[in-house]
Amino acid sequence: MSRIYVGNLSFSTTEDALSDVFGEHGEVTDVVIVTDRETGRSRGFGFVEMPDDAQAQAAIEALNGQDVDGRTLTVNEARPREDRGGGGGGGGGGRRQW
Repeated sequence: MSRIYVGNLSFSTTEDALSDVFGEHGEVTDVVIVTDRETGRSRGFGFVEMPDDAQAQAAIEALNGQDVDGRTLTVNEARPREDRGGGGGGGGGGRRQW
């Protein structure tokens, strides 16, 4: 299973349209366009999953730098998500001591 990062998406690009673009290069099992939590608007990037590594690599090579919906795509193998630490109770704060 290959996970592919797709950046510089037009805000009007839909998951179905992105699936169709990648589907020309092989089987697509999942497409997610990342949206803003508050507005629901596209953040301009997403991820595509393809079960066959060779097809995924072919799609990356074919689509990186290509124009889709008026934007030049950035397409590459997705890196694992970084652990941002999360949790905790925030930082700093408190009273200043003069």
